[in-house]
Amino acid sequence: MLFDTSAWLELFQESEKSKKIEDILKKEENFTSIVTFAEIINWCLKNNYENKISSFIDGIKKGSKILILDESMTIAAGKVNYERKKIIRNWGMIDSFILTTALFYNLEILTGDSHFKDLPIVRLI
Repeated sequence: MLFDTSAWLELFQESEKSKKIEDILKKEENFTSIVTFAEIINWCLKNNYENKISSFIDGIKKGSKILILDESMTIAAGKVNYERKKIIRNWGMIDSFILTTALFYNLEILTGDSHFKDLPIVRLI
Protein backbone atom coordinates (compact mmCIF):
# COMPACT_ATOMS: atom_id res chain seq x y z
CA MET A 1 0.00 0.00 0.00
CA LEU A 2 1.40 3.40 -1.00
CA PHE A 3 0.40 6.10 1.48
CA ASP A 4 -0.48 9.43 -0.08
CA THR A 5 0.21 12.59 1.91
CA SER A 6 -3.47 12.94 2.78
CA ALA A 7 -3.45 9.56 4.54
CA TRP A 8 -0.50 10.59 6.71
CA LEU A 9 -2.11 13.93 7.53
CA GLU A 10 -5.34 12.21 8.61
CA LEU A 11 -3.28 10.02 10.92
CA PHE A 12 -1.19 12.86 12.35
CA GLN A 13 -4.27 15.01 12.96
CA GLU A 14 -5.99 12.06 14.67
CA SER A 15 -9.07 12.52 12.52
CA GLU A 16 -12.04 10.16 12.53
CA LYS A 17 -10.26 8.20 9.78
CA SER A 18 -7.04 7.72 11.76
CA LYS A 19 -8.13 4.41 13.37
CA LYS A 20 -8.69 2.86 9.94
CA ILE A 21 -5.27 4.12 8.82
CA GLU A 22 -3.61 2.72 11.96
CA ASP A 23 -5.17 -0.67 11.19
CA ILE A 24 -3.77 -0.58 7.67
CA LEU A 25 -0.33 0.32 9.02
CA LYS A 26 -0.43 -2.71 11.31
CA LYS A 27 -1.85 -5.22 8.82
CA GLU A 28 -0.25 -4.35 5.49
CA GLU A 29 3.20 -3.64 4.11
CA ASN A 30 3.33 0.11 3.63
CA PHE A 31 5.30 2.44 1.41
CA THR A 32 5.60 6.21 0.99
CA SER A 33 7.06 8.20 -1.89
CA ILE A 34 9.92 10.50 -0.95
CA VAL A 35 7.96 13.41 -2.46
CA THR A 36 5.48 13.07 0.40
CA PHE A 37 8.09 14.63 2.68
CA ALA A 38 7.89 17.87 0.67
CA GLU A 39 4.10 17.98 0.93
CA ILE A 40 4.18 17.23 4.67
CA ILE A 41 6.71 20.01 5.27
CA ASN A 42 4.71 22.46 3.15
CA TRP A 43 1.51 21.57 5.04
CA CYS A 44 3.25 21.99 8.41
CA LEU A 45 4.60 25.42 7.47
CA LYS A 46 1.22 26.61 6.13
CA ASN A 47 -0.63 25.40 9.22
CA ASN A 48 1.78 26.58 11.94
CA TYR A 49 3.06 23.09 12.75
CA GLU A 50 6.71 23.86 12.06
CA ASN A 51 7.63 22.27 15.39
CA LYS A 52 6.04 18.96 14.23
CA ILE A 53 8.01 18.55 10.99
CA SER A 54 10.69 16.26 12.44
CA SER A 55 8.26 14.08 14.36
CA PHE A 56 5.95 13.72 11.34
CA ILE A 57 8.84 12.78 9.01
CA ASP A 58 10.20 10.35 11.62
CA GLY A 59 6.73 8.82 11.98
CA ILE A 60 6.53 8.24 8.24
CA LYS A 61 9.97 6.64 8.19
CA LYS A 62 9.03 4.34 11.07
CA GLY A 63 5.65 3.43 9.58
CA SER A 64 6.62 2.69 6.00
CA LYS A 65 9.39 2.03 3.54
CA ILE A 66 10.42 5.17 1.66
CA LEU A 67 10.49 4.86 -2.13
CA ILE A 68 12.74 7.19 -4.08
CA LEU A 69 12.34 8.34 -7.66
CA ASP A 70 14.75 7.53 -10.43
CA GLU A 71 15.15 9.08 -13.86
CA SER A 72 12.71 6.75 -15.62
CA MET A 73 10.06 7.44 -12.98
CA THR A 74 10.43 11.21 -13.28
CA ILE A 75 10.12 10.97 -17.06
CA ALA A 76 7.00 8.82 -16.67
CA ALA A 77 5.58 11.25 -14.10
CA GLY A 78 5.87 14.10 -16.59
CA LYS A 79 3.84 12.10 -19.10
CA VAL A 80 1.31 11.05 -16.45
CA ASN A 81 0.93 14.69 -15.40
CA TYR A 82 0.24 15.79 -18.97
CA GLU A 83 -2.45 13.11 -19.43
CA ARG A 84 -4.10 13.54 -16.01
CA LYS A 85 -4.44 17.31 -16.47
CA LYS A 86 -6.63 16.56 -19.49
CA ILE A 87 -9.02 14.75 -17.12
CA ILE A 88 -8.63 16.69 -13.86
CA ARG A 89 -7.90 20.37 -14.29
CA ASN A 90 -6.18 20.98 -10.95
CA TRP A 91 -4.21 17.73 -10.91
CA GLY A 92 -0.77 18.43 -9.43
CA MET A 93 2.73 17.30 -10.27
CA ILE A 94 3.14 15.72 -6.82
CA ASP A 95 0.00 13.66 -7.56
CA SER A 96 1.75 12.47 -10.72
CA PHE A 97 4.82 11.41 -8.75
CA ILE A 98 2.60 9.48 -6.31
CA LEU A 99 0.64 7.79 -9.10
CA THR A 100 3.78 6.94 -11.06
CA THR A 101 5.41 5.47 -7.95
CA ALA A 102 2.36 3.26 -7.38
CA LEU A 103 2.38 2.13 -11.00
CA PHE A 104 6.13 1.37 -11.02
CA TYR A 105 5.93 -0.68 -7.81
CA ASN A 106 2.49 -2.18 -8.54
CA LEU A 107 0.96 -0.72 -5.36
CA GLU A 108 -2.48 0.41 -4.35
CA ILE A 109 -2.69 4.06 -3.21
CA LEU A 110 -4.29 4.94 0.13
CA THR A 111 -5.58 8.49 -0.09
CA GLY A 112 -8.28 10.93 0.88
CA ASP A 113 -7.54 13.04 -2.20
CA SER A 114 -10.49 13.08 -4.62
CA HIS A 115 -8.12 13.68 -7.54
CA PHE A 116 -7.41 9.95 -7.45
CA LYS A 117 -11.00 8.67 -7.14
CA ASP A 118 -11.35 7.55 -10.77
CA LEU A 119 -8.30 5.29 -10.62
CA PRO A 120 -8.75 1.54 -10.03
CA ILE A 121 -5.58 1.28 -7.93
CA VAL A 122 -6.89 3.69 -5.29
CA ARG A 123 -8.40 2.99 -1.88
CA LEU A 124 -10.15 6.14 -0.70
CA ILE A 125 -10.29 6.81 3.02
